[in-house]
Order: sequence, then C-alpha cells, then structure tokens
Amino acid sequence: MESEGIGAARATPGQRLIQASYALDAGEGCIGQARRHALAFLERAVHEHRVVVPERARDLTQLVVSELVTNALKYAPGPVLMKLGITTRRMEVTMWDSALAVPVALTSDPARIGRHGLEIVKAVSEYFVIQPDSVGKRITAHIALPDPPSEPSLRTPT
Repeated sequence: MESEGIGAARATPGQRLIQASYALDAGEGCIGQARRHALAFLERAVHEHRVVVPERARDLTQLVVSELVTNALKYAPGPVLMKLGITTRRMEVTMWDSALAVPVALTSDPARIGRHGLEIVKAVSEYFVIQPDSVGKRITAHIALPDPPSEPSLRTPT
C-alpha cells in the first residue's frame, strides 16, 4: 500500500517535496521490497522534482531502510510501516512497528558480532530519533543531501 503527498512546483530548502507511506508485511523479501520502494521514491524525486540525489545518498538510504526494517521484523510482531519524505536538503526515513520496547544503540565494539544496526544508522544519519507511540514506536533518520549546484554566473570574465 502506498500513499503520497502532493509536491510543490517550487519548494523552499526545508520544505517536503513529496512523501509516501508503505505497509510492509513480514514475509520473505520484505527487506528487498522496502529498498526497492526507497529507490523508486528517490527516482521520482529526481525526475519529477529535480532533487539532487548523489549515489552516496542512495546507498545510505538503502542501508538505513535495510537496517530499520530488519530490526522491526526481528523484534516486533505485526506489520511494519515505512514513511519516506524528501526535501531539497535531506531524505527522511521513518519506520513504525508495534513493539513497545525502545531499542538502544550499543556502544561500538569491534569484537561484537551482530547488533550493530542502530549504531550504523546513527553514524550515517544527520538526525536520528526514536519516539515511543501509543501502540509501538517510530524511528526516524534523516540522510543529508548536498546543496544543489548554483546557477552558472552570467558575468563574462574580464
């Protein structure tokens, strides 16, 4: 399931251009499906709204989506909802699940095997927050996008 916000023709730097929400089931392939939704969303932002989304931001978005969906599937019963939004300056990823327990990002430990997901998400995000909800929690991460290239100067060299 997908729902979308309506984009503006010209947006201010922090204004959300588009958003979409996806209900993900816990079935096989759910993580890949979430990544494909995120990539399609970014492509739409590039083609319809001319947002500059470099390869690094695409890769980080897929990484964040993968880690957050994986955690939700591992620790929460029931559905997972993914909400994506984009401005000219950041990609917003929010994951909702029904688990009441609020996860904690562990301190870095190179000897630990696994359980690095939130640690990774925090490291690559410019903003990261976990918000308890009445029937679960929401985890939101923002991935920075570069400033759009400036318009070329019309001045002639002297």
